[in-house]
Amino acid sequence: MTHLTFLGAARTVTGSKYLLEHAGTRVLIDCGLFQGLKELRQRNWADFPVPADSLAAVVLTHAHLDHVGYLPRLVTQGYRGRVFCTGGTADLCRLVLPDSARIQEEDARQANKHGYAKHAPALPLYTEVDAQRALTQLQPLGYDRPIEVAAGITVTFLQAGHLLGSAFALVTVKGGPTILFGGDLGRYGRPVLPDPSPAVDADVVLVESTYGDRDHAADDNGQALVDVITEMLTRGGKLIIPSFAIGRVEELLYWLRRLEQERRIPALPVYVDSPMATEALRYYTARVAELDPELRPTQKGVSAFGSARFQTITSPRESKALTASSRTAIVISASGMATGGRVLHHLAAALPDPKHTILFVGYQAAGTRGRQLVDGAKEVRIHGRPVPVGARIVKIDSMSAHADRGEMLRWLGTFQTPPKRLFLVHGEPGPMDALKAFVKERLGWDAETPAHGARIEV
Repeated sequence: MTHLTFLGAARTVTGSKYLLEHAGTRVLIDCGLFQGLKELRQRNWADFPVPADSLAAVVLTHAHLDHVGYLPRLVTQGYRGRVFCTGGTADLCRLVLPDSARIQEEDARQANKHGYAKHAPALPLYTEVDAQRALTQLQPLGYDRPIEVAAGITVTFLQAGHLLGSAFALVTVKGGPTILFGGDLGRYGRPVLPDPSPAVDADVVLVESTYGDRDHAADDNGQALVDVITEMLTRGGKLIIPSFAIGRVEELLYWLRRLEQERRIPALPVYVDSPMATEALRYYTARVAELDPELRPTQKGVSAFGSARFQTITSPRESKALTASSRTAIVISASGMATGGRVLHHLAAALPDPKHTILFVGYQAAGTRGRQLVDGAKEVRIHGRPVPVGARIVKIDSMSAHADRGEMLRWLGTFQTPPKRLFLVHGEPGPMDALKAFVKERLGWDAETPAHGARIEV
């Protein structure tokens, strides 16, 4: 018998983890960190539900923290096996995992220093040493190359179009089902990354439902971004963009460069204040063959993404100077949901002043500062202190890297044969239930929405 246990991203949009068990062999697909609401984050501290050393392999679909960020914690609990992923995912893991550890260590230091920790002393979930140890277990693989990752279990990675290195994981179980783990589904016709690969027939399919209740705004050729920048210039302030350091920064820079070249915006100072984002740009450059063809002929260094007055901020001293500067500029900094990192210093300085604009360009999970700001909070807490909100808050959904309802249906429509079972994951209950009804209406398929911890025979 083959069983799937939904250990994350079940009726929620974070913490992706799926335990596959067959004939005594256990394989974990994705190893994500829970983010957002406190009740979800607390799950990160619980012991893994099976002994970590009982896992034969771990398989990663892509390098966002909600899919890979628990890996160092798993290693501290005794996992010593290989972690299979694409080369692009391995590259980006080398950035995001140590960075995640550093942020947690810094948050613990700040909590202890200022006395706002509820537990004394505050501790990080894992350290940078833990993260570096986890990186030694990565085993990069190419796309479309089947490999047996454990006895009787073969994995093939397929291009997902969501992030550099992102993949669907097609798992073939000897004497059991074929399971397609959708990871996060990319979008069609977007810059930087290729479209997602067509679906491959499988008995069981897991697909995300992040935007299952809506369609993104129609492609406006960057006009929404033009409008935000134009309005910001009338105020004479800064445009602060909290951004996911990998993936979203690249698309933002693509659009800023293009809009400047088309003379739809002036050549403004553009700063990327995120060491991880700067390194990620180099990885995108090195893997140019995996990007959209339009980026390939001219890409050298970071120039394919760099606008006329583009500058990366490297040192904490430069970051502090930029935070203190009153100069009109565009500042892109991590993290994308304003949960940590250098962007918090920019927000603490800019939020009280109405001349500044804060632009969110990605999904904001419940319980994050980003979600609070988008929902109209008049005050947020940063580093344990209340910060009033006077700045203009704007959100643009057109840059989301997640497929919307129509794009998910488009991808599901590429199956030649409907799967025997379809599981909706990686979504909040509202969008997930809406997509379930939509799939039934449009395709006539029944979809299941397993609860957290559900163990299902497949």
